[in-house]
Amino acid sequence: MKISARNVLKGTITEIVKGATTSHVRIDIGGSTIVTASITNEAVADLKLEKGKQAYAVVTAS
Repeated sequence: MKISARNVLKGTITEIVKGATTSHVRIDIGGSTIVTASITNEAVADLKLEKGKQAYAVVTAS
């Protein structure tokens, strides 16, 4: 899949905290750095995100 975002951070999911509609997904990208993403619970299920799996945080800025 090709994307236009320039900042793609590879890491490992350390925690998923589900709320009523949104989940906070914590990704360890190394060097003692954790990135937290807020995404819908539906997206967590669709992407099959689980603790311990590899994931990518994609960051865009205007």
